[in-house]
Amino acid sequence: MEKFFSGGFTGIFCLKGKKCQLIRKCKWQGKNYRSMDKDNMQEQINEINRKLDIVLEEVMAQRETRQSIEDLTTDLTIVGKDVFKSTVTELDNAGVEIDGEAVKQLMLKLVRNVDTLNEMFEMMESANDLVKDVTPILHQMGLDGIHMMNEFEQKGYFEFMKESMKIFDNIVTHFSVDDVKLLADNVVTILETVKNLTQPDMLKAINSGLIVYKSIEIENVEEYSIWKAMKAMNSKEMKKGIGFMITFLQNIAKETDKLNANSN
Repeated sequence: MEKFFSGGFTGIFCLKGKKCQLIRKCKWQGKNYRSMDKDNMQEQINEINRKLDIVLEEVMAQRETRQSIEDLTTDLTIVGKDVFKSTVTELDNAGVEIDGEAVKQLMLKLVRNVDTLNEMFEMMESANDLVKDVTPILHQMGLDGIHMMNEFEQKGYFEFMKESMKIFDNIVTHFSVDDVKLLADNVVTILETVKNLTQPDMLKAINSGLIVYKSIEIENVEEYSIWKAMKAMNSKEMKKGIGFMITFLQNIAKETDKLNANSN
């Protein structure tokens, strides 16, 4: 046991774990409490200093920001004044007069039509995106067109068209405007004739006639006397041919009568 005061002990358990006999404050507790108060006070002071440092840093940052804004405003003001003076000088040299009222009306219209301007810019952006999307497609179409033209040239399409133009030139120079009018009036009849000629039976008949004509040697045709001709007419082929010619002429006469009746 350790004595703190002369004549006895406190009689309580202190922070040292000792039990004193006298109910009074010991010297050790007093010293310990004073030391703890000083430590707490120092910690609070340190905490206050730390917070003050943070506040000072924030104040300095705001001051720097405000100073930067003021400097920027000053610079922009100077630049704006210089630009305005330069613009006024250039307009004065060019002899251009600006109506302040017209400028004010223009600014009011711009303010009133902000939504319209935004829509216009959005449309321009959409058009730009569309052009970006369509450009590769158009590029590919151009390449395909070039390849196709190259293929046509190799096959001779352009040479054929070039020579065909001579045909049209000959037609234009040979026929007059009146001939073209007559062609227009009779184009239906011409097309009907072409239609009938292109029927399978007519094509076969024409082809057969051409084959027979080609098989005949014109320069070496055999001469027939009247007696020999009369004898040849008694053959089956000549009788059939004569019958065909008579029937053909009769039908032509009938069709001619029908056309004359319809025209009247």
